[in-house]
Amino acid sequence: MKVALHGAGMIALAHAAATVVQGHELVAVASRTPERAAELAARFGAPTATYDELPGTADIVVVSSPPQCHADDAIRYLDAGAAVVLEKPLCRTLDEADRLVAASARNHGRLLYAENLAYAPVVQRMVADARLVGPLTNLEVRSLQGLPTWGAFTTDEWGGGALFDLGVHPLSVAMLLANSAGEGQPTSVRATLRGGVGHGSDEHAEVHLSFTSGFTAHVVSSWQAGPEPVWDAQLAGDTGVLRAELQPVQRLEYNGEAVAIPAATGPMAVLDQLGYSGQLRAFIDDVQAGREPVMSATFGRNVLQVVLACYESAAMGGEPVDLPFSGSRDRTPLQLWRGA
Repeated sequence: MKVALHGAGMIALAHAAATVVQGHELVAVASRTPERAAELAARFGAPTATYDELPGTADIVVVSSPPQCHADDAIRYLDAGAAVVLEKPLCRTLDEADRLVAASARNHGRLLYAENLAYAPVVQRMVADARLVGPLTNLEVRSLQGLPTWGAFTTDEWGGGALFDLGVHPLSVAMLLANSAGEGQPTSVRATLRGGVGHGSDEHAEVHLSFTSGFTAHVVSSWQAGPEPVWDAQLAGDTGVLRAELQPVQRLEYNGEAVAIPAATGPMAVLDQLGYSGQLRAFIDDVQAGREPVMSATFGRNVLQVVLACYESAAMGGEPVDLPFSGSRDRTPLQLWRGA
């Protein structure tokens, strides 16, 4: 397959490496900063391009531009005939999300919402084993790390902070685990957010996510933790406990005993461990088979509406907000939090 990159940041590097390691061809790298495009392209012996020159000959375009650009960028490439890997967060508003879902539908579902953790072996094994613990009594998923020292993550243009950008990972994992355990779909949220210094975005989020069954999961997303990231998940029920560590190491335990997960086999273990290799492999299989991916535009929209409901809940002092989200369709998460 021929793959092009729209964006040349750190995440684009992971996608580029996954492409080349699996024997596919990186045919173009484009960025709003030509110097970054040239640097990334040179690492993999690929040519640079402008945005207007994409998709060109590419079968797949990986879009890792800022969230405010996601909808327009992805729709342009879909309608030009390429399949699209769209980095998280999906976009900033429900209006944009609905445009993406519609564009994906008219292009045979050829959009992958890039939730790489859904393809991480430790998460896939945990999801597969979720029913081992019996009826759920506890589910907690956390992503804790320091405030990013790069990028525009805390700007108003980005649209949201720790919950919007980082929190989509633990929210997605919690939704996958709860669904696999038989708890159904999210029906309401309660959330509290805490800001930081020198900007108007959120740096810490506590979320209580309720499901069809009445069960409630706890999700924590924070940029106010130590320099070493701590990402983990715990699932407990009447008959056992499943616990996974996702970063800085990966392991899975059931009732305190280690559970085997597939070992990384490629030259860059992190690509396997964090799901980037599995994500690309699965999407290519889906594209060739004419299937919509499990991590579809619709799944990404479902995560976004949970996020939007959380920001509205936080604006109301942690009051519950029902799902599906029926609030503003054109406000970003930050605008909902501020009541703007």
